Amino acid sequence: MSGHDAWYGERPTEQGEPIEEESSLVRMYAVTGGRTAPSAGLAMEALISSATSARLGLSYVREYRAISELCRQVRSVAEISALLGIPLGVARVLISDMEAEGLVRVHRPRAEAGGPDLATLERVLSGLHRL
Repeated sequence: MSGHDAWYGERPTEQGEPIEEESSLVRMYAVTGGRTAPSAGLAMEALISSATSARLGLSYVREYRAISELCRQVRSVAEISALLGIPLGVARVLISDMEAEGLVRVHRPRAEAGGPDLATLERVLSGLHRL
């Protein structure tokens, strides 16, 4: 089991019986302060990378630490959401906050005047089919 899988849901006791942890939705509400939209626009296809090679310490919430670890490899906002099992809106808020603190770098796609090109749409469709 990877580190971030153990944070949500239930964890076993020494006797093997599960202990229910706090509801992940309640925790997400607390971590984001009830916000569901980031302060700055953040597309789900934006690419995120960690801004530091050091691991974040315990002074940061576990979601920040998990996102920072995941982003040692460049990942999209949607991918981070899926890998951590958190709603996309929550991921966008957390990533936006982390960017403001200088913890991650956000690589936003260039906006084209006529919208996305056909090749981009085909890549997105292909990725969705693989899910």
